[in-house]
Amino acid sequence: MQSPFDVLVDYERRSLAHVVGLPEQLDAPGLWRGVGYRIGARRLASGFGEVLEILPLPQVTTVPGSQPWLLGLANVRGNLLPIVDLKQFLEGERTVLHESQRILLVRQPGGDVAVLIDELYGQRSFHEQHRIELDAEGDAAVEPLSQGRYANFVERAYRLDAHTWGIFSLDRLARTPEFRQAASDMPHRISTTSEVEP
Repeated sequence: MQSPFDVLVDYERRSLAHVVGLPEQLDAPGLWRGVGYRIGARRLASGFGEVLEILPLPQVTTVPGSQPWLLGLANVRGNLLPIVDLKQFLEGERTVLHESQRILLVRQPGGDVAVLIDELYGQRSFHEQHRIELDAEGDAAVEPLSQGRYANFVERAYRLDAHTWGIFSLDRLARTPEFRQAASDMPHRISTTSEVEP
C-alpha cells in the first residue's frame, strides 16, 4: 500500500508525462499565437504582446467635442481610459452595444487606450502552412481584410477551419496620428451665461 505522498508523486509523474514536448510546440518555428476577436464580419487576431488585458465594457462617460468613434472615458481601477469603438473607427459604423461586450486594453504612447470589439474568441494559434496572401485577387474571404482602413493594420492572414483570420497590428493602430487625435474637427458652439434665457 502506497503512502499519500507516494500517490501524489505518482500523479505528478503521470501528468508531466502527458505534456512532454509542449513547450517545444508552443515555441515551434512558424507558429503564431495571439488573441482572436471579431470586428463586424471580420475575424481578427492580435499578438499577446499587444493586448495588455481583456475586460468587460465598463461604464463610459461621453466626452463632448470628440470624434464619434471615441465612446468616452472609463475609470478602470482608478485610471481614466479612453474607450474607442474600433468598428466605427475602421468602418464608420457604430458597434451595437450589448452586455457581454469586451474591450482590449492596448498600450499607447502617452497612456493606455481600450478598444471595443464585437466578440472575443480567446487564444488562437496559426501555423505558417495556413498563411494566405492578402493580395490574392478574386479571394472573397481576403478582400475585406485588404480594403479600406483594414489594409493599414492587417499584416497577414491565415485560413483555418473555413475561416479567414487577419493579423491586426494594435501597435500600429496606437501609433496612427488620426487614432491618437480623438478631438473632433467640427467647430463647437460654447454657450455663455448671457445666452441662457431666464
